[in-house]
Amino acid sequence: MRLGVLDIGSNTVHLLVADVHPGGRPLGTTSQRTVLRLMRYLEPDGSINEQGVAALVDAVAQARATAEAENVVELLATATSAVREATNGAEVIARIEAALGQDLQVLGGESEARFTFLAVRRWFGWSAGQILLFDIGGGSLELAAGSDELPDVAASVPLGAGRATVDFLPLDPPGEDAAERLRAHARATLEPVAAMMAGQPKPNHVVGSSKAIRSLAKLAGYPVPGWSGTERMLLPRHALGSWIPRLARLPASARQELPGITADRTFQIVAAAVVLHTAMTALEVDDLEVSPWALREGVLLRYIESLSWSEPE
Repeated sequence: MRLGVLDIGSNTVHLLVADVHPGGRPLGTTSQRTVLRLMRYLEPDGSINEQGVAALVDAVAQARATAEAENVVELLATATSAVREATNGAEVIARIEAALGQDLQVLGGESEARFTFLAVRRWFGWSAGQILLFDIGGGSLELAAGSDELPDVAASVPLGAGRATVDFLPLDPPGEDAAERLRAHARATLEPVAAMMAGQPKPNHVVGSSKAIRSLAKLAGYPVPGWSGTERMLLPRHALGSWIPRLARLPASARQELPGITADRTFQIVAAAVVLHTAMTALEVDDLEVSPWALREGVLLRYIESLSWSEPE
């Protein structure tokens, strides 16, 4: 059975097409990304302007066409914080649904965290024990912790890389003073989350699962042996912290020449680094591992699970 997951996020509209069957792992066949950075299109009243909505609708229409060309049986369409929190969100959702020809599932922040946690748990397996998850999107930062497939605690805070860039680092380069102002804001925002997580057992694995974190791991981390001869990336907090002053002094055009920093991430990578480093400090994390699976895989896995349970005995 061929399924598609359309993830309408704050940075990108990303279509993942995969072949699935009950009890099996999803096998990706096609991945199509359109970079939008919706935070650029936010008006002072919190609405997405017409240019941004038009770009969003066009990207969704392209994804629908690809899904049809790929013979996708069912398209699971989700939207996250940028659409969810826009003051004209209802209008934007209606236009997206018209372009899709179907309903759109708008995920709350904790739901994002739970789907992503499921994907990470399946990737690392039950033997991974207690997991602490960080996931940085364009609009929000999700955190979750637990030892089962669903986290015991999950939180979402408005510290996404795109939002933080627009609000705190609008200049290019932003400079170290602006980065410190963002750090102070992130620290204050994360205080209640750190207090909530303090009651959790010490994690066996700390995991980061977003594109921004993968980019930072390629920049400041290093590979370590994984399972069955594979490699996994480890990102130490001290190495990440040492890069922040340099990133803040470099213009975006120079940042994209660094290892792991792609053109679509270069504008937001400073904010992502500051937020992640602050979160790791607040939760007393020395290093984290990078998961290749995240929200889209979590949505697919949950759907596959529903197929498995609906199969006749």
